[in-house]
Amino acid sequence: MMNNSKNSENIDEKAIASDMQEVIYQMKLDDIEENPQSEFELFTCSACAKDKMLAGSIQYSKYRLCNDCVLLYELALKLKKIKNIEEFMQKTEDNRLSELCEYIKMNSLKENN
Repeated sequence: MMNNSKNSENIDEKAIASDMQEVIYQMKLDDIEENPQSEFELFTCSACAKDKMLAGSIQYSKYRLCNDCVLLYELALKLKKIKNIEEFMQKTEDNRLSELCEYIKMNSLKENN
């Protein structure tokens, strides 16, 4: 009986993720349609620390998240894995630090060549 409930929960989470993915992707398309330049404007995402297109990004409090991180954040909220943006930022800290270290390494290599 317990296993059935777990399978149902996984199916629900997959359906929620799929639906949310479509909505978040559509936000990016809408932004591009409204402001075509936003596809080429870049910013550094507060969560993943990657340079991403402005289209589809959202400002949460003092953090701007790229479209990919918006999906992760909204999904985590919906599935009650986190309570707020600060908690999400804490949980993504390792990824952010890893990305920054990679950036420093690449920059150092460029300077040495």
